[in-house]
Amino acid sequence: MTEHEERKQRRLDPRSLRGLAHPLRMQLLDTLRQRGPATASQLAERLGESSGATSYHLRQLAAHGFVEDAPEHGKGRERWWRAVDQGIVFDTDEFEGAGPEVRGLAEVFLREVAGTHARELATWLNTRDRWSTDWSRGSDMSDATLRLTPELAAELIAKMHALIDDYRSRGTGTDTPGSEQVRIHTHLFPIETD
Repeated sequence: MTEHEERKQRRLDPRSLRGLAHPLRMQLLDTLRQRGPATASQLAERLGESSGATSYHLRQLAAHGFVEDAPEHGKGRERWWRAVDQGIVFDTDEFEGAGPEVRGLAEVFLREVAGTHARELATWLNTRDRWSTDWSRGSDMSDATLRLTPELAAELIAKMHALIDDYRSRGTGTDTPGSEQVRIHTHLFPIETD
């Protein structure tokens, strides 16, 4: 797969959620998506874990189809891993009527996603003075409060995702001067107004 080939997003179902809903597995998958192929030892060093733990969890991710071998990177006995999909889609409809185990795994998954978003935002805030003025202008941290029906909220989400997909297809390669990998977090949820 070349850098410019579009990788699909994977929809979670109860079976695949069982293979992913673990903080270290989610960190491993995020790291492979953001930084590209790596060995269990490289990932262990990057994440401050033992290579035994990263190796075990990589095999679990592979058993559920989230990661795969990247043999073009290996030399000798080194086993390199890469992410299979570009992203994860968590659709609450998939888990409607699920039992307590699956609901608990969904809770672990969603809380880890929220924690990851908070850590990434904190990292940006702590390092933003190291970036150029252009990147300061090209970043955003905003919020908005709207009054919507569930149908309008779903429409807004679909339009935001379509816009992001358009920019994904227009994205640049690593050899484009001034280009950087960027993260986009979107959250849309109802709030109490009483």
